[in-house]
Amino acid sequence: MRPIIAFSLLLAWPLAEIAGFVVVGRALGLWWTLGLVIITGLLGAFLMRQQGLHLLKKLSQESQQGQIPASSVVDGAMIVVAGILLLLPGFFTDIVGIALFIPFVRRLLWSAIGKRVVVVGPRGRGGFSRPTGEPREAPDTAGKVVDLDEEEFHRNSGPNPSSPWSRGIDRDP
Repeated sequence: MRPIIAFSLLLAWPLAEIAGFVVVGRALGLWWTLGLVIITGLLGAFLMRQQGLHLLKKLSQESQQGQIPASSVVDGAMIVVAGILLLLPGFFTDIVGIALFIPFVRRLLWSAIGKRVVVVGPRGRGGFSRPTGEPREAPDTAGKVVDLDEEEFHRNSGPNPSSPWSRGIDRDP
């Protein structure tokens, strides 16, 4: 997002929320407006908890079946954003938050912005892979493996002064 657009959005959003409070306040009155703000905050907390628990069960089931739960993770992130937006006071944030709780809206939004998202895994760009059950090839460790018997391996009470790994360790005199 370009900085000027982000700055304009950061400036326009609170102004739109204030205008929304004025319009709703004039139409309903002060107490009904405050009641609506409190109710939407409580609704956001309730929906986020309910949807979040459902999503955790779905994530657990998918991972137990060996599937990669990518869509569930995206849904979970959008539900968290929706709950936060409902917790924030304001009518425009409430409208966006309620819309994000609708699965169709989440899929539509993800189809619009999902192409720009790059998932980076432990193996680099797009590095997530599904486990196959086949044993992995052992790395080439010729000359690097030391096989010790039980009696050959023992721990000393302190560092070995002749070991190159103990350099730089302060020793007690």
